[in-house]
Amino acid sequence: MDSHQAVLGRMLAQIASWQEAGDSRFLFLECYRMMTENMLQAVQDGEFHDSQWVDQLVDHFSSYYFAALDAYRQDPSQSPAVWRLAFDRTAENRLLSIQGLLLGVNAHINYDLILALGDLLEPDWSRLDETQRRQRYEDHTHVNQVIGRTIDIVQDTLIEPREPLLDIVDRLLGPIDEWLISQLIDRWRDEVWEQAVQRVECSSQEERERLRLAAEHEAIQRAGRILLEDL
Repeated sequence: MDSHQAVLGRMLAQIASWQEAGDSRFLFLECYRMMTENMLQAVQDGEFHDSQWVDQLVDHFSSYYFAALDAYRQDPSQSPAVWRLAFDRTAENRLLSIQGLLLGVNAHINYDLILALGDLLEPDWSRLDETQRRQRYEDHTHVNQVIGRTIDIVQDTLIEPREPLLDIVDRLLGPIDEWLISQLIDRWRDEVWEQAVQRVECSSQEERERLRLAAEHEAIQRAGRILLEDL
């Protein structure tokens, strides 16, 4: 079994376990599973400048999610704070489905992706010319299109069955929630690229840690806005 199939298999097993237990944390992971499958298909279809690099990023990115989940299970205090918040609040099953989903998306994009992207940019960054760097960025931004293709399915299969009023909103005013989510994620991912490059180009480990803490703090503030709370 290759690494991608192992990751997808682990996702499916965890989703099934949470669904059986009535645990709303399955929502983000099911969305993430759909996104991962669509990303792997996009890689296979040759949609990126450097398919091998994107393929590695898909695999490496998922490792951050499972590392956070494993740490949370062993000792919640050892899990990244933004993930601890997302796991705690979503497991309570008191949120709107869209809030639970966005808590996971926020933690995975605005925290995990900065680190994962920086990990994969760093080995080659100093050797890449401007064209190659631009192609890395274009591969990063093309993921937004894959996300856009996934959002409709997520809404239809995950969100609307649990929040039927969203279907009424769509019928009356158009898919406003889909537009908002896609625009939100596009903006987040653009900021993530800038932060990942800063991380790669900084001169010391102390500065990297400062950037990591700043990113986590901002992700927690965004989680507060999703929850409509001050954190």
